[in-house]
Amino acid sequence: MKKKTLVYPLVTFLAILMIWEMLVSIGGIPLYILPAPSKIIKTLFENRSILAMHGVVTLTEATIGLVIASILAFGMALIMDASQTIKFSIYPHFVVSQTIPVMILGPLFSIWLGFGMAPKIVMVILMCFFPMVVSFSDALGKVEVAQLNLLKTFGASKGQLYRLVKIPAAIGGFFSGLRVAATYCIGGAIIGEWLNASAGLGYYMIRVKNGYMLDKVFACVVVIILLSLFMNGVVKLLEKLVYLKRGKRI
Repeated sequence: MKKKTLVYPLVTFLAILMIWEMLVSIGGIPLYILPAPSKIIKTLFENRSILAMHGVVTLTEATIGLVIASILAFGMALIMDASQTIKFSIYPHFVVSQTIPVMILGPLFSIWLGFGMAPKIVMVILMCFFPMVVSFSDALGKVEVAQLNLLKTFGASKGQLYRLVKIPAAIGGFFSGLRVAATYCIGGAIIGEWLNASAGLGYYMIRVKNGYMLDKVFACVVVIILLSLFMNGVVKLLEKLVYLKRGKRI
């Protein structure tokens, strides 16, 4: 079964690339409309240095934003779980905030924070915070009451209840949100770079798009996909390390 889950998607992907290549070649589609996969691969190799340079900038922004969002989400979920009053007061605002397009907020962050790395990091935080705080908060609320009551009979403090039962039981929910956020973080940095930047994959993509160099645009897309998969893989590895440290297998 595991072999099929790897082979089938790979075969489908290769078939799509072959059809794409044939359509571009037979149809004589120009480069500024749609480049062939072979041209994109060639461009990736030829521009690997500049793509790597811009990729490092984007990855740095995404990583810093994701780390900050993780810390904020972890702390906020604990606060909301500890106080239902606080949860009922601020949780609806988190939900409403997701209806605001981040593209609208980008120019405001540029005015408030300047044109450096800060606006991009804030964009990443906004895109990553919500899935983590919701997932972890829900997981904390589903911890078995019987376990908590048992510890309470032994005189456990509220801090001990969280350290010994609630956080270990709900950590899977946190990592579930973190995996989603890890996929979003690169996109958040890219959006920030679209709006204002002097480096990064988003900046480079806009520049080559304006020159109708679509092979370089698609090369950027490939790098963005690889970075997103890399971030997701790092989170999965971190999750395994956390569970192994607790003596569990996942």
